[in-house]
Formats: sequence, structure tokens, C-alpha cells
Amino acid sequence: MRAEAGRVADFPPEQGVTRQILRIEVLIVLALSLGASGVSSLIRFVGAVTEPGGLKDQAAKLNTSAAPGRPWLDLAWQLFGVASALAPVVLVAYLLMREGKGLRAIGFDRTRPWPDLGRGTLVAAGIGSAGLAFYLVAIESGFNLTVVPESLPPVWWKFPVLVLSAMQNSVLEEVIVVGYLLRRLDQLGWSPRASLAASSVLRGSYHLYQGIGGFVGNMVMGAVFVLLYRRWGRVGPLVVAHTLLDVGAFVGYALLVGKVGWLPTLQT
Repeated sequence: MRAEAGRVADFPPEQGVTRQILRIEVLIVLALSLGASGVSSLIRFVGAVTEPGGLKDQAAKLNTSAAPGRPWLDLAWQLFGVASALAPVVLVAYLLMREGKGLRAIGFDRTRPWPDLGRGTLVAAGIGSAGLAFYLVAIESGFNLTVVPESLPPVWWKFPVLVLSAMQNSVLEEVIVVGYLLRRLDQLGWSPRASLAASSVLRGSYHLYQGIGGFVGNMVMGAVFVLLYRRWGRVGPLVVAHTLLDVGAFVGYALLVGKVGWLPTLQT
């Protein structure tokens, strides 16, 4: 929403928040979070396509050991990684508090737990099967690296850490790429179509390290999530859906790798 002299009306007048300030704020938030991940992912993708051999013969590794052979130190690094990755979410919560609402402004609260859970579960069920099929096709077509969702040691904390990692990914991405970004772009006067494109391309960009398939698949998922957010006005269901998708990918891979023939793997 706009006000006189470029001031944004969602903020108390004494704060003097203008559209220029919001533009700078958005750039800072993205530079400290998923915007930087997008640049990193692009560099990794360039490295992969210029490497001898096909993309499917290379691995995109997630949830790897930080201290091989030292399980307690490894656990400390894993927990530190999860906590530090959520720092941008804390920053966004603080920035949204200036409007007097905090994360409630984007529907990330405990006011509607059961509808959020139900909707998120349905979304995960629909996207999960389609996403897996798309990934398998992308691998066979040579458009994607082989994704290794986890390669943690077989210790007692392996599965709890994988679940925490899934939750961290979900909260970080849905709060920033959907809730926060769309709210700020709306306040800056962007059209719904332009905001959808920006959010979707951003989501695809930081998955480019997986290959073209990872970019396109996540961009389509991003568009669906934006449309659902516009309909529901809440990121809660999206966080639930994303968490379930990542838990299924991380834990499912750990349980099935080497036991089924259809799951692409690499000896790394």
C-alpha cells in the first residue's frame, strides 16, 4: 500500500518507511539468504556443465557429514548449521514487527494449526508424486545431476537431524520467498503476475545446482505455492507441505538407497 511522498502506509507514519527503503531492505534480506544461494547455485551449475561427462554422472549432495568419524562434533556442526540458516527468518520477523504484526502478517503463526496441517498434507501428496516422476525423467534425459539427499553416518541422531534439516529448509524458503517477498513486492506496487514470476524464478535459481530439472521443477512448484498463498493468505500450509516433501526425500532416500532399483544413486 502506498501513501504520500512515497511513504508506505502499512507502517506507522513516524517511521517514515518509503518504497526506496523497502527496495533496499529486500535486497539486503535476499543478499543474506536465498538470493546469495541463487548465485552460489549458478556458479556450481556452471562448474557441473563444464565438467567432463554428463550431469547425471555427477552428484548434488545434501546433508553431508561435517566431521567424518567424529559423531559428537558432527552433531554439533549439524545443529549449528540448522540454527544459523534460520537467522534470516529472525531478521524477517523483526522487519515485519515494524508493521505491528510480525510473522502473523504472512500467516506463520499458531492460530490455525489443523487447517494448515490438513492443507499442507494434501499439497505434499499432490506435489510429491509429480515431483519424483519429473526428477526421474530429468535424470534419464541428462538434464539433472543425481541428487544425493543424505550421506550422514549411521548414528543415533541421523534421522532427527534429517527432520530438523527439512523443517529448516521449509521455514526459511516459505517465509522469505513467499510470505515476506510477496508482501514487500505488493507494498512496492508490483503486479501479481510479476510477483509470481519473481518468487518462482528465485526458488528455481537456488536449486539450479541440481541441474535444469531442479531449476524448472522448483520454479513450477514455486508458482503453485504463490497461487496457494494468494488464495489462503498463509504460509503455514506451505511450510507443512515443504517439510513433508523434504522429510520424504531425506528419510525416504536413507531407507531405500541400495534397496530399490528405480532410485538413482552414485558411488561417491
